[in-house]
Amino acid sequence: MTNNVLTIAGSDSSGGAGIQADLKTFLAHRLTGLSVITSVTSQNSGGVRSRYDLPPEVVQEQLRAVFEDGRPEAVKTGMLGNEVLVESVAILLKKNRIKNLVVDPVIRSSSRKVLLSKKGVQAIKEKLFPLALLVTPNIPEAEEISGIKIRKASDRIRAAKAILKTGAKNVLIKGGHLKGKPEDFFYDGKQSQIFSGERIPSDGLHGTGCVLSAAIVSGLAQGKDLAIAIAQARNFIQEVIVIGARQGSGGVEPLASLYQARERYELIDRVSAAVERMREMRIGHLIPEVQSNIGVGISGASCPDDVIAFPGRIIRRGEEIVTVAPPGFGASQHVAKIVLTMMGFDPSQRAVMNIRFSSSILEACRQLKFKIASFKREDEPPMVKQLEGSSLEWGTEKAIRDNGGVPDIIYDLGGQGKEEMIRVLAQDVESLVEKIYKIHCKTSQKKKQGGREIDKWRTR
Repeated sequence: MTNNVLTIAGSDSSGGAGIQADLKTFLAHRLTGLSVITSVTSQNSGGVRSRYDLPPEVVQEQLRAVFEDGRPEAVKTGMLGNEVLVESVAILLKKNRIKNLVVDPVIRSSSRKVLLSKKGVQAIKEKLFPLALLVTPNIPEAEEISGIKIRKASDRIRAAKAILKTGAKNVLIKGGHLKGKPEDFFYDGKQSQIFSGERIPSDGLHGTGCVLSAAIVSGLAQGKDLAIAIAQARNFIQEVIVIGARQGSGGVEPLASLYQARERYELIDRVSAAVERMREMRIGHLIPEVQSNIGVGISGASCPDDVIAFPGRIIRRGEEIVTVAPPGFGASQHVAKIVLTMMGFDPSQRAVMNIRFSSSILEACRQLKFKIASFKREDEPPMVKQLEGSSLEWGTEKAIRDNGGVPDIIYDLGGQGKEEMIRVLAQDVESLVEKIYKIHCKTSQKKKQGGREIDKWRTR
C-alpha cells in the first residue's frame, strides 16, 4: 500500500458509514487511508441520535497536519456539518491544489436526520463544488442542490446541468431512490451515461453512499480514468450490498470480500481436521452404501461455490474412512443444496453430513435429545421428481418447515433407487463433529473406548 487517499467526513459510532466506512473501503483497495474528522455522530442501526460538529480550527489543524506529509493522490468529502466547516475545508483544498476531489454532499442521514445546515448546502455549492472533479448526490440531495424535482429518469439531465453550473466538472446522480432498477446517471456537461444494475432486496442498509464515493476516489488514487473508477466502484458496492443483505447486518461491510477469502482459507483446514478426527474415531459403521460427505457454507453463502465439500465423497473401508481428494468449494452440488436450503431458514446453521440410516442409529439420536425431522420421498411433487437434484432441496425445506426450524437430524426412508438416509445438521463443522461423535459413541459396541476417544479429541 503506497498511495495515500484522504477522507474528510463525520465519524459514525456504528462503524457503518462516514470515516469508518471510508477507511475500510480504502483498505479493501490496498490504499493508505488518511482521515480528517469534521463531526462526531451518535448513531446505530436505528439511525442518527445526535451530532457534534467540531470547531473549524480543529478541522483545519487536522488538514494542515495531513498536507504537511505530502499531498494525497485523491480526496473525498462526506459529512461537513455546517457552512463554516465547508468554507474551512474548501480554503485548504484550494490552497493545496487538490485535483482528484470527489464531493459526496451528505445532507441527511438515511434516517432523515439533518447532517448539513441550509447555509452549509449553499456553501458547498459556492465553495466546494467548483473544486470538485466529481459530485455524487443521491436523488433527494440532487433535488435540494439543483432545485429540480426528480420524478422520472428524464428529470435527471436538468438537475445534472443545474449542478454543473456551480462549477463542478462532473456529476453522478445515484438512482437508488427511484423505482425500478437502480440507475446512476453520469453527466460531464456534454455527454451522459447510465450505469445500471439489479436492485438487491435489503432492509435499509446504510453507508452505501459513503462506500461508493470512497471506492470511486480509490480508483482515482490508483490512476484510473473517472468512468472506469465509477464502473468499478459500482461493482464493488454491489458486492458488499449483496453480502450485507445476506447477513442482515443493517449496514454494508467494505472488507467483506477479504473476510470471506480468509474464511475460505481457514475452512479448508477446519474441514480437513474434522475428517481427520473422525478417521481416528473409526466411524466407518456410520457411512452409508452411497458413502458420505460433509458440506459447510461460508457466512452469507448463496451458491454451491460458497459451500465446501469432498470431491469423491468420504468412503468407508471397514471401520476406517478415507477421502480421495482434499475438500474444495463447489465440490458437491448435492450437499451444497442442503446447506443453502438450511441457511435460507437460519444463516447460522451452515454444516451438514449424511450418515447411514438404521433404527438403532435413529434411536440413538432420540436418546441424545436431538431435534429430529423427516420427509417422505413419495410426497415429492411431480415437478420436483422431474428436476435432477431437486429432491434433497425439497425434502430439506419440507422437513425444516414441518419442524418449525432447523433440526439436528433430518431423515428419510428412501424410495425407488434411493437409499434411506440420516442427515446431521449443525451450526459449524466443529459442532457437526461433536454430534457425529456422540452418535458414534452411542451406537458403537465399544462405548467405553468411544468415550475415551471423544475425551481425547476434546482436549486437543
